[in-house]
Amino acid sequence: MNARFKKGDKVRVQERYPLGHIRTPFYIRGKTGYIERIAGEFPNPEELAFGRDGLPKQPLYRVRFNQKEVWPDYTGSADDTVDIEIYQHWLDPA
Repeated sequence: MNARFKKGDKVRVQERYPLGHIRTPFYIRGKTGYIERIAGEFPNPEELAFGRDGLPKQPLYRVRFNQKEVWPDYTGSADDTVDIEIYQHWLDPA
């Protein structure tokens, strides 16, 4: 599978809540950030958790979020960020 996004692209994490093993943190769903880097392609861990082969491999991205976007009550610097690794099938263009 080819990477759909490149470094600097603005993306939004899908806001969905499927049952089972999900690697995408609950608190980041629905949030907007920027691709910081492409980490590579790996088998889908959500499929692996159910004993399947996880194929096709999914691009994994490091996505950078502004802390205020993630936690509105955050009292640190407006420039503070948090990076989270998220698989492509959870991301949409923003």
